[in-house]
Amino acid sequence: MTLHPSISARLSLIEGLPSWRETLADPAVQPRLQEYRTWKAAPALPSVETGDESIPGPHGPIAVRVYRPPSAPRGPRPGLVWVHGGGWVFGDLDMHEADWTAREVCARADAVVVSVDYRLAVDGVTYPVPHDDVVAGVRWVRDIAAELGIEPARITVGGASAGANLAAGAVLRLRDDDNWLPATLVLAYATMHSVSPPLAPALAEAFAPLPRMVRILPEDVPQMTANYLGGTPDPHGYAFPASAVLDGLCPTLLLDAEYDDLRASSEAFAAALAKSGVPVRHVTVPGVLHGFLNLPSSVEPVDHALAVLADTVTTAHAGELAPDPGERG
Repeated sequence: MTLHPSISARLSLIEGLPSWRETLADPAVQPRLQEYRTWKAAPALPSVETGDESIPGPHGPIAVRVYRPPSAPRGPRPGLVWVHGGGWVFGDLDMHEADWTAREVCARADAVVVSVDYRLAVDGVTYPVPHDDVVAGVRWVRDIAAELGIEPARITVGGASAGANLAAGAVLRLRDDDNWLPATLVLAYATMHSVSPPLAPALAEAFAPLPRMVRILPEDVPQMTANYLGGTPDPHGYAFPASAVLDGLCPTLLLDAEYDDLRASSEAFAAALAKSGVPVRHVTVPGVLHGFLNLPSSVEPVDHALAVLADTVTTAHAGELAPDPGERG
């Protein structure tokens, strides 16, 4: 196990910082955090058409951003509904994990991408509000797919980190309430458990030298869980899909970071999907940390992960998961 050189070279910028939650709350360290997040040599992003819209939701308007390939004709194309992460407490449509990922997949897959924002679990907002927002966003795309230039049978739903959690929970609810499933589900470095499964001892040892700010330790998860749930029961597993009945779910791609405490949650969820008869492809992206979709595509493993994601969106109509692009002849 070795971190990608472009990542390891930046860790000194955050050495000594506390947990990510504490870091976000401390104005004094924001310049260091901003420097860590800024990639001055990032390549130009793909040129795509974008449009911001406000759609109705059960708790008020929801912001979405639609990305379309500039090439004609307009459709029908495959579609991706994408949900950003941020531990349910930060993030928006402009963060790299949202905007960069949407632009890359739009261009690579020749797809329409709809990035869905949601109310964060702050200032008294708790589950099911963020979940309801994402469900409403997916329903909106499904219901006007043709108008958006999306082939209805080729919709993929996906997200990263807390966004992966929200994407999976939304798909489970739509399976149960609407008798509907997307063609595929994509979960990047997902958190699926209210209590994290333990890491393998060898992984825990390998992660120990990493700065505290990039770790999500077992003791961090109960606080995140309590803040998101706010005491609301989760009988169906929509808030934490590891506890849900997974039978009949659509084919699912899981993209994990090699250096990520939460990979144990994603790995356990992948095993549970397979046990339930769900077609699963599980890819561990080497040399990267949790949140790697916030990095530019010039980082080789990130480029590969984006290729896998885009291929999955492209082939979603087939009802099966795309092979690794590197495995093709």
